Amino acid sequence: MEEQQPVLEEVEQDVFQSYGTMPGQQPLHKPEWAEFNLKPDSLYFNDGQRRIDFVLAYEDESKKQHKRSFQKKQMRKRLAYESNLINCGLQLEATSSVVDEKLIFVKVHAPWELLCSFAEIMHIKLPLQPNDLKTRDSPFKWITRFFSVDENIIKPEQEFFTAPFEIDRLSDFYIQDKDTFFNPATRSRIVHFILCRGEYAIRDNVRKFGINKLLDSGIYKAAFPLHDSRFNYKSQDPNCPNERYLLYREWAHPRNIFKLQPLDLVRKYYGEKIGIYFAWLGFYTQMLLLAAVVGLGCFLYGYFMKDNCTWSQEVCDPNIGGKIIMCPQCDQECTYWNLTITCESSKKLCIFDSFGTLVFAVFMGVWVTLFLEFWKRRQAELEYEWDTVEFLEQEEHVRPEYEARCHRVVVNEITQQEEHIPYTACGKCVRMTFCTSAVLFWILLIIASVIGIIVYRLSVFLVFSATLPRHINGTEAIQKYLTPQAATSVSASIISFIIIMILNMIYEKVAIMITDFELPRTQTDYENSLTMKMFLFQFVNYYSSCFYIAFFKGKFVGYPGDPVYWLGKYRNEECDPGGCLLELTTQLTIIMGGKAIWNNIQEVLLPWLKNLIGRFCSASRSEKVVPRWEQDYHLQPIGKLGLFYEYLEMVIQFGFVTLFVASFPLAPLLALMNNLLEIRIDAWKITTQFRRIVPQKAQDIGAWQPIMQGIALLAVVTNAMIIAFTSDMIPRLVYYWSFSVPPYGSQSTYSMKGYINNTLSVFAVSDFRNESKPAALPIFANQTTCRYRDFRYPPGHEHQYEHNIYYWHVIAAKLSFIIVMEHIIYLVTFAISHIIPDVSKKTKSKIKREKYLIQTLLHENPVKAMKKNMGSIADKILKGADGTFRPKTE
Repeated sequence: MEEQQPVLEEVEQDVFQSYGTMPGQQPLHKPEWAEFNLKPDSLYFNDGQRRIDFVLAYEDESKKQHKRSFQKKQMRKRLAYESNLINCGLQLEATSSVVDEKLIFVKVHAPWELLCSFAEIMHIKLPLQPNDLKTRDSPFKWITRFFSVDENIIKPEQEFFTAPFEIDRLSDFYIQDKDTFFNPATRSRIVHFILCRGEYAIRDNVRKFGINKLLDSGIYKAAFPLHDSRFNYKSQDPNCPNERYLLYREWAHPRNIFKLQPLDLVRKYYGEKIGIYFAWLGFYTQMLLLAAVVGLGCFLYGYFMKDNCTWSQEVCDPNIGGKIIMCPQCDQECTYWNLTITCESSKKLCIFDSFGTLVFAVFMGVWVTLFLEFWKRRQAELEYEWDTVEFLEQEEHVRPEYEARCHRVVVNEITQQEEHIPYTACGKCVRMTFCTSAVLFWILLIIASVIGIIVYRLSVFLVFSATLPRHINGTEAIQKYLTPQAATSVSASIISFIIIMILNMIYEKVAIMITDFELPRTQTDYENSLTMKMFLFQFVNYYSSCFYIAFFKGKFVGYPGDPVYWLGKYRNEECDPGGCLLELTTQLTIIMGGKAIWNNIQEVLLPWLKNLIGRFCSASRSEKVVPRWEQDYHLQPIGKLGLFYEYLEMVIQFGFVTLFVASFPLAPLLALMNNLLEIRIDAWKITTQFRRIVPQKAQDIGAWQPIMQGIALLAVVTNAMIIAFTSDMIPRLVYYWSFSVPPYGSQSTYSMKGYINNTLSVFAVSDFRNESKPAALPIFANQTTCRYRDFRYPPGHEHQYEHNIYYWHVIAAKLSFIIVMEHIIYLVTFAISHIIPDVSKKTKSKIKREKYLIQTLLHENPVKAMKKNMGSIADKILKGADGTFRPKTE
């Protein structure tokens, strides 16, 4: 500290003159200085009485390798900021680092009076009296107790009726101990509120304030609340609750993968915002269990019924599929090929393209409604239990970044009073136009990348068609699987996944910049705006390739004599004879599985490696006693957006599970297994690898709720269209009921026999255009006709190569199926959403009881007391008037 004194003296002389943060006559207040007392688990100042509510860390400016003028500038801001915090009522104690001599820690304590003042300003709800409503145990408690946390280890939280805190009615609140009335999370939240509004400069009549700006500029290295103990050992302090240790042992440890979460303790330690995320994720995972069981059943049905798949047997039959020669799928480079080469893929397709898929698609349309409606009920319960019912109306304050820009004065139309805003209506329009244009530009960039992938598929298919075999000679087993279609599909899916991840990393930063420029008023507005931008981008980024395969590939290809070209050069892709459903399944598996693996590796390895490197670089720590605040400093900082990316990851997964589930019934099972790990990974990450998160309030999951509702509505349409246009189910049903028997068919009974021959049209080789004519191999030298996937009249017919009657029957059946399926599911979901109330009867009773108590304790009782006092005064006056009361006279 001796080296800092010369600089400090100069700074004290001009800090107020230069920055004007406080009146010049006030002295510069500095934190108390204290040496570390060798108590590594202490959560208090050196006096052992004042609790540490927050910690600030900075590097001693005199020991930095910067110019002296820069040192003075940085120090001026920091000293002015700390002085203003002390003037505000906070108490600061500074301690040097045990490991790094340049590092200084400033411990912050909020006294009782300051906590009460800001609790009233922030409208924080605090206990009035214990909850006296009787609760009935759930009939399923005997099942859930096997998965619940042991109540002897983590004791259930006592329930209270609460009300917004008011100092004038302090006696009405349930205060048994002033030290525990405000729990550590609430104390940290209040202190963070003050830190975000502490001024450090005023220049040109513009206030500069907030810990976030000081962190961004490097004046402070970190700002965080303390963990109460180490995660793997109990604190030596007998008064420490060891909540972090309990959370790791009973929640974050992998052995608890099948246990229910201790949500009340999570909320108490990390705040409502973190608690609501884990509550939602746990509820979503529980609901996935039902979808996974039904999906697995449908998959097993298709697997065991694949041997009875008549059309697949015809493809693999040497006397049927072996004699069918298919037309080339590209110009010149491609040649004719034998239908039996798709034998293995047709067998796989029978597993997914079965009647069970239809049942599962209908079930998922109902399941997603049940999930959303029951979550609303669960969310309403949490809103009451965690005191966030009226959070947005009472407690949410303007963001400091917004306040700092409020330079313009306008008159409020309602109050007729002046208020400050950051920009005019015209300025807001300009900002919104710019932000919208930027988002649209990036969406167009994604669409351009999708077009690039399509061009890749078209061009590389030519290469694979020229190099890979088009017929099976029985000598190489790999030829059954490595077809040109399969090679193109897999390679394109992998490249698509890589491009998705690269664009994702770039756009994350762009979306934050756009939202910062937009300048939302509150933190909820900020997060909702960013959520919509990020999801819109991610929706196009992740799902565009799936939409292309499901609804565009193979739909507009023409026929061999008149093919359709992309960009006038690339011939459009065709599907396998069984359709594009198997390719869509492959795409979903690669993107969904690859994304889950990549995200989990990132979430586990990156923070672990960073902390490992930090420990390695500070090897001397193992030789010294390190205080609690310094241990936490060396953990990883949580991002500014908290668990935003965790929500995003799960909602994108929710889209995969619902939007394309008709092509992949195992998607809910994969999601269930991933989420069981995800809960514990997220819990392990924030409990062991990150500094303690600043507790924040949250009423619900925000903009993610309407996003999921939108996905649910879209999922009904996409699954109906996948079954109708991507799978081969409707053409098979039309053939079975109409074209297998007279007058169109020759079978005496309804049957699938002859389906392959009936659904492959005939093309005359002589009708090829010169630029499309294939280079025929010797084995196909005498070929006069070939087959292709479409419903058209054969050559020689008066309407040759035009769509036949089968085509129009199939189109009518597909459109009818979509309309019927959509209306049935929408009708059922509409009924379910109205039958299930958003708030349960039990929760409504608790809310009414709490409002009654608030009315009685905080409003009616003071009025009654006032009436009583007024009555006694009136009685005294009346007694004096009738002579029964006389004042003493001398």
